[in-house]
Amino acid sequence: MTVRPVAFFDVDETLINGKSMLLFRDWWDALHPPGESGCPEATALTGKDRSELNRAYYRRFTGVPAHELQTAGREWYRDFRTDPHAFVIPAVTALRRHRALGHMVVLVSGSLWPCLAPLAADLGADRILCTSQRVDASGVLTGEIVRPMIGEGKADAAAVLMAAAGASPEDCYAYGDHASDLPLLRSVGTPAAVGADPVLAEHAVRERWLRLPCETGPLELPAPL
Repeated sequence: MTVRPVAFFDVDETLINGKSMLLFRDWWDALHPPGESGCPEATALTGKDRSELNRAYYRRFTGVPAHELQTAGREWYRDFRTDPHAFVIPAVTALRRHRALGHMVVLVSGSLWPCLAPLAADLGADRILCTSQRVDASGVLTGEIVRPMIGEGKADAAAVLMAAAGASPEDCYAYGDHASDLPLLRSVGTPAAVGADPVLAEHAVRERWLRLPCETGPLELPAPL
């Protein structure tokens, strides 16, 4: 059996122009004002450890039926993708090139599955590695997560997938936009820095990584079903 190289893509500000968690939060809060649902302390995602912020974010969905969040994610994405500057075109072009070469395309993100699933389907990604929300026996979100898919968590998940697929890390690729993506980028043979994060750019120059500009634009319409 032929082993397929894996191309890992961070999502926020790598493939899409913005942070999906915050964009979805604003969309969700317009329909479910804080105080009606969610946790007030999760509304400000600044000034704390990224892992702590990630966990706080998901607590805002405590008590929400999982199927309701899935539907909301599809509706949010349907609106989002119509923005003429919604996507980072060089990274999307790279993803399509990997697909054309027969590589396994994997989205890796700390964001939530309901927002990432329609994006993955739209772009033709094979897998999603993301933060997993806990659901109780009745199908309701507990507000807790298994582990934030950020920093070293991305690299660990990528390593498990590559091992399971029989892919050599040296033959694999990764794309990211922020210094927090460094563990993921260092876990493969061909990393690529997207955009102009100064810490990431410094590593990219020193280690001669591929660099892609953050040029934004639309995907082709019509919207997915």
